[in-house]
Amino acid sequence: MKAQKPVKLYTLSTCSHCKTAKKFMKDHAIDCDITDVDLLAGPQQAAVLEEIKKYNPRFSFPTILIGDDVIIGFQEDKIREVLGI
Repeated sequence: MKAQKPVKLYTLSTCSHCKTAKKFMKDHAIDCDITDVDLLAGPQQAAVLEEIKKYNPRFSFPTILIGDDVIIGFQEDKIREVLGI
């Protein structure tokens, strides 16, 4: 199996699509870094929002980074394609 690309999820703790994305990653044993943006406070949240803006100026969730690929929303087919699963 080839080395996995780094995976980062920017999510909201209350978002159903975000919960689905998190479950998908867990169910497929995908190691990923998950940030619930709404649970951050002050400067930390502001910094993360600036980071998200680079990839998704509309700030919709989940914003999923897989290597150099950016996937906006839970698009299972696209996620599977990029991860090769």
